[in-house]
Amino acid sequence: MAILQLENGTTYAHLEEIARELAPLKIQLNAWTVGDSPRIRHLLSQETLNDEEKEEVLIALDGYFEKLQQTAGYQSRDLIVLHPEVPNLEAMLSKFDRVHTHDDDEVRYIVDGEGIFGFVRPDGSQVKLTVQPQEYINVPANTEHWFELTPTRRIKAVRYFSGTEGWVPIYTGTEIRVK
Repeated sequence: MAILQLENGTTYAHLEEIARELAPLKIQLNAWTVGDSPRIRHLLSQETLNDEEKEEVLIALDGYFEKLQQTAGYQSRDLIVLHPEVPNLEAMLSKFDRVHTHDDDEVRYIVDGEGIFGFVRPDGSQVKLTVQPQEYINVPANTEHWFELTPTRRIKAVRYFSGTEGWVPIYTGTEIRVK
């Protein structure tokens, strides 16, 4: 279950409350099941996955991708697997832990682990959203945000792209105030 923390320390854990708070940003947050396939659940419980295993997970979840292709024109997807032993993990994460925007929507389906998106709302206030397994998030293009891992330093997420260049961060220089 997602958890939203406001700058003043108030937290929300109900989807309706979170949706209300994120509405000015037009962020979509939904619950999507990974299903009950023992094989997929086993793969998702592993720390690492090889390319064949990643593709197996993607194929098992492609019903969501097909809907996104039809309704929003997404062209590709991948499965990112991050954990403490990933080489250069800190360097990879440092690209996204500062406030930035993208020219494209940032769309992720968290299938294991968790991560934190921070957002700058139109009134300048900031919030942090912890996303957890079986949660889908769509951060619209040009939304000021940042991303970091939780202390577990683990996440598996299907990322959906409408273009081929991926998400290129455009740093805004906004200071992160919500801790």
